[in-house]
Amino acid sequence: MKIYYKRIVRQQLKSITIKTLNIMKLKKRLSQISFSKAKMFAFTLFAIILLSTQSAFAHCDSYDGPVIKDALKALEQQNVELVLKWVEPKYDEIITDKFNQTLKLKGNDEEVNKILETHFLETLVRLHREGEGATFTGLKPVNSMTPMVEMADNSLEKNDIDHVVKAVNSHLGEVLKERFAKAMELSKTKDNSVEQGRAYVEAYVEYTHTLEALEQILHGSHSH
Repeated sequence: MKIYYKRIVRQQLKSITIKTLNIMKLKKRLSQISFSKAKMFAFTLFAIILLSTQSAFAHCDSYDGPVIKDALKALEQQNVELVLKWVEPKYDEIITDKFNQTLKLKGNDEEVNKILETHFLETLVRLHREGEGATFTGLKPVNSMTPMVEMADNSLEKNDIDHVVKAVNSHLGEVLKERFAKAMELSKTKDNSVEQGRAYVEAYVEYTHTLEALEQILHGSHSH
């Protein structure tokens, strides 16, 4: 499991800095945008690094995520207030109406009940994700969460943050050490040729931008 977590972090870092972003264009862009936007960009970058290349809250559309778990409990207890916390106040009436319709139409036909339940869940999750500024791509099956997100949910259920802190510190620390070592090694030949110099600059930017993103999370201010 430790190796798997480490591979996840490495894959996200590589995807963000190599496949998705052009290093030199990123550096130029950051120098042009405002400080507040740079802070938000750094936070977004690091959030993606720690979670996944998908939406940071994508687990909320899976059947083992907290939104659907609360929705199923609400239907069972016939208490819509258990799910209203997952949507913005402007959606309360829509969710309440859909919830009441679902309960009213449910009967002895299990197939029909499943269709009604799914339609309610889809509406709830879609509006929840709209509130986050994310798109809804359908309900996901159990075990769709990334390891990091699953670990976050488990820490809340067990009231234990120690495992999360240890895992993140360990894997992020290893990545930083690797990036430092790469930049340090290439710095020895950076002046030998233009090509070697550019290789060093790429490694340098990759290493420093990772730390800049972390610094913004630790010392900057952001809201959910």
